[in-house]
Amino acid sequence: MNFIIWLLIGGVIGWIASMIMGTNSRQGIILNVVVGIVGSFLGGFFLSGLFGASTINQGNFSLSGMLVSLLGAMILLALVKLLGGITK
Repeated sequence: MNFIIWLLIGGVIGWIASMIMGTNSRQGIILNVVVGIVGSFLGGFFLSGLFGASTINQGNFSLSGMLVSLLGAMILLALVKLLGGITK
């Protein structure tokens, strides 16, 4: 059951990040889930120590954990856009 919640929250975080970064029209639901989960990993690796919060990948479904995951997903989308993977 925790896996299903993890996928749903990851998809929502990926969708919100894609809307903020302006890439929503080029992403589907699968890519939103991938962005949310990989972005959460990046957020946990780079930002969790800075903010003192874990991410959804670490089983933390708190508001601070979701914000760190969202920031990680936004960083991931910014890197992909910078490298030319998603064009406008």
